[in-house]
Amino acid sequence: MARTESNMLALGTVAPEFSLMDTVSEKTMNLHSMNGEVGTLIMFICNHCPFVIHVNPEIVKMAKEFQSKGIQFIAISSNDVEKYPEDAPHFMRIKAKAENYTFPYLYDEDQTVAKAYDAACTPDFFLFDNELKLVYRGQLDDSRPGNGSPLTGIDLRNAMENLIHGKEISAIQKPSIGCNIKWK
Repeated sequence: MARTESNMLALGTVAPEFSLMDTVSEKTMNLHSMNGEVGTLIMFICNHCPFVIHVNPEIVKMAKEFQSKGIQFIAISSNDVEKYPEDAPHFMRIKAKAENYTFPYLYDEDQTVAKAYDAACTPDFFLFDNELKLVYRGQLDDSRPGNGSPLTGIDLRNAMENLIHGKEISAIQKPSIGCNIKWK
């Protein structure tokens, strides 16, 4: 299991627009039509990564909690499905249903969206405000597969709570760590 850190895109960066297929609804969705009232969390994930499998329960829990508070959750998989067929769209649909995702799970087939966001790993989290300006990029929390730290989502939770309540989000943010995106 390779350990790759996120690239830490500059805070204040405006979210690049995209149109991608949602593997659950099989409809093309674009960022501006999904933008949350308070903010938008874009997560680069995949099906097979042990780091994503580890954090999936907390992602689902947080989505159920924060979507009702105006934070839109969007998951994107950009992995090369020729080399990693378990990340193909039909398996993404199965995974989304099995995990009870309450958010779109989009397929970035040509990897242009991952490149536009400078995404590096799975999971990689990007929280934008309601003007789609980046306010947080970093880890969910300190928990990793096998390290014994409890899965709490504290880092990302704090950022979302501060965004909701109009409080400053600290610029001191720890990068996410996970498997590298499987580039073509």
